Amino acid sequence: MSTDFTIARAAEFEGRDVALYGWLYNLRESGKILFPLFRDGSGVMQAVVSKKDVSQEVWQRVSDLTQESSLIARGAVRREPRAPGGYELVLRDLEVLHRVPEDTPYPIARKEHGPDFLLSHRHLWIRSPRQSALLRLRHEVIRSIHEFFDQHGFILTDSPILTPAACEGTTTLFELDYFDLGKAYLTQSGQLYVEATAAALGKVYCFGPTFRAEKSKTRRHLTEFWMVEPEVAFATLDDLMKLGEDLVTYIVQKALQRRRPELETLERDTRKLEHIQPPFPRLSYDEAIKILHRKGSHTPWGEDLGGADETRLSEEYDRPVIVHRYPAQAKAFYMEPDPERPDLALCMDMLAPEGYGEIIGGSQRLADYNLLLQRLRENNLPEEAFRWYLDLRKFGSVPHGGFGLGVERTTAWIAGIPHIRETIPFPRMLYRIYP
Repeated sequence: MSTDFTIARAAEFEGRDVALYGWLYNLRESGKILFPLFRDGSGVMQAVVSKKDVSQEVWQRVSDLTQESSLIARGAVRREPRAPGGYELVLRDLEVLHRVPEDTPYPIARKEHGPDFLLSHRHLWIRSPRQSALLRLRHEVIRSIHEFFDQHGFILTDSPILTPAACEGTTTLFELDYFDLGKAYLTQSGQLYVEATAAALGKVYCFGPTFRAEKSKTRRHLTEFWMVEPEVAFATLDDLMKLGEDLVTYIVQKALQRRRPELETLERDTRKLEHIQPPFPRLSYDEAIKILHRKGSHTPWGEDLGGADETRLSEEYDRPVIVHRYPAQAKAFYMEPDPERPDLALCMDMLAPEGYGEIIGGSQRLADYNLLLQRLRENNLPEEAFRWYLDLRKFGSVPHGGFGLGVERTTAWIAGIPHIRETIPFPRMLYRIYP
């Protein structure tokens, strides 16, 4: 009896006796045959129980199962093209570990529930096939990110979550008291710290949760989300655009290669993902504004692009588009100005197709001490809190840059789902912090 069986690997166990450790997802009866559906975290598998082939006790145990009861099902794996996944379990024995009482049925029944109900029961909703598929796809995105950077010689150097000052806008910080040292903040980005480790190690990245206290209720925003942030010493804006293009291509191709069943569960049109190959189209901000005005946008030159603008631009392409060299006035203090046009920043955003918006934002960083100090003062940021950051321009400053890629937006795009709240196990939003 094999004990390392999982539903996802059923093909490897064809013709063998196995033990399936899992839960009941559904139970159907047809005369003297029962068809329980089991899930084990890796997928869903049909079992077949013939009354003539099992004892009365086993038959009764299967018949009495309730949704989400936990169990160990034993039997032989056989090929069955009509079954989910193409294989089924010919059940011989069943051990019930915990039976859900009938007087307290599983809250998420096989019927329509509203989003508020489902989010309030998120701890149970994640057991459903669609939500489980999303979380496995999220895992694949994260796995691919680590693989990509490892293969390209990057060192993981995670940044602190508690910081003494803002990385970007001070109005979107979560603030807390830090013992006797005054105020501290939940990080908006690990970027400033990986700039320091890039000066030590050359090519680095951090990967962790980030927090934005934006009062936003759009389908693209969470208050707590995960971001990977590479930083490269001696990199130019062109280097960063190429790095982002290669990273996103790698993530998508690995999802297609290793998570086809999940994409099928999500009913994703994978033909759209097959187009994700370099080179990605590149537009200057000036070119993007002209396209947007032609398409009816009223965004004036000098403003950052909003969600509607990003959607209008991405509609033009079958793969991500990179918009670069935004007006410096619309971007963060740490961005290097374009030497040919100092009113522009050497920055870029990557916009996913199909209306999913920005999945990467990055820039070449300011390398000059005096200009960085000037920008800090213009933005009314506390110089003392950034003294260490200024030191990076005192001691061996070089051209360098990096970007951030949001895991949830990237996963939502690859999955083809409308809201990023389903791409993280427990979403934190403007009006939700439970469960």
